[in-house]
Amino acid sequence: MAIHQLPDGRWKVDVEPIKGKRFRKTFKTKGEALRFESTCRSKMIVDADWSPRPKDKRRLSELVKLWYEMHGVALSDGLRRFAILKAAAEFMGDPIASKVDGAAIATVRARWLALGVTGKTANNRLGYLKSVYNELHKLDVLDFPCPFTRIKPIRLQERPLAYLTKPQIAELLGALRNRDTAPHTYMVAVICLSTGARWGEAQALTPERIGAGVITFANTKSKRVRAVPVAPALVESIQAHWREHGPFSNCIGVFRKVLLETSIKPPKGQSSHILRHTFAAHFIMGGGHIVTLKEILGHASLSMTMRYAHLAPEHLHDAIRLGPLAGSGLMP
Repeated sequence: MAIHQLPDGRWKVDVEPIKGKRFRKTFKTKGEALRFESTCRSKMIVDADWSPRPKDKRRLSELVKLWYEMHGVALSDGLRRFAILKAAAEFMGDPIASKVDGAAIATVRARWLALGVTGKTANNRLGYLKSVYNELHKLDVLDFPCPFTRIKPIRLQERPLAYLTKPQIAELLGALRNRDTAPHTYMVAVICLSTGARWGEAQALTPERIGAGVITFANTKSKRVRAVPVAPALVESIQAHWREHGPFSNCIGVFRKVLLETSIKPPKGQSSHILRHTFAAHFIMGGGHIVTLKEILGHASLSMTMRYAHLAPEHLHDAIRLGPLAGSGLMP
């Protein structure tokens, strides 16, 4: 029976309106018990949250596809992430997404590292997988949050940022200028060295983004438009270049090839950004303010720009001047 009287006179409700959803409670009177039973049955009909939901048996690859269709398609690098996520799901054996937990992710990450995947790449893949769960949960596609939020990314050793000296800049620009088959490469490199722009930002410039002494970058990583003052001579050179050769083409591959042909040997993974680092390093070494550099580079936070702070002439000198032993005569 759903309702029955106990030996002590109280009334017990034991009702299961839908299999898997059972309610038990004891009341002093039969009327209270009847009302509770009626409420439980009606709630199962009216309120969907009271009804047991079927187990989510969708595979990880299905969630990846949904993530791309509902969120990733709007990202500038959505297709690239989609390809990485599909490969990750396949590598993991395409498990049931709801059963992927921290232990499973840690095991997969260990396999990636054993195969030679770098810590940074492994961290990126982990972040992309978390995004699949988090975004679909926000969109009410999943009724559970990311099940492996507590697994932390690998702590990476910070690498010093390489930059070119003035003789190296002259060598590189000379090599690029002599490459007649790729005239755009030289001009894009000059823009990067003059503004600290990323290669893709400089390469995507169009005539309407160059004004009187200012270049405006709109296709930025942070999605924010930023304007950088430049010498009028540079503006004239760019405009003359476009009149002769037309708009910039994709020439990063030529730049990397020419760079390898010079005596310059940048650290692995820094060749495409070495001109940006060079601008930032020379700006700081010349006495430029770190906050101004942040605005020029378009960094979202000052912590990114602080990577160049050690190059400032006065960097950390206050540690000597203002330390507790300064002027005390107690220094050994």
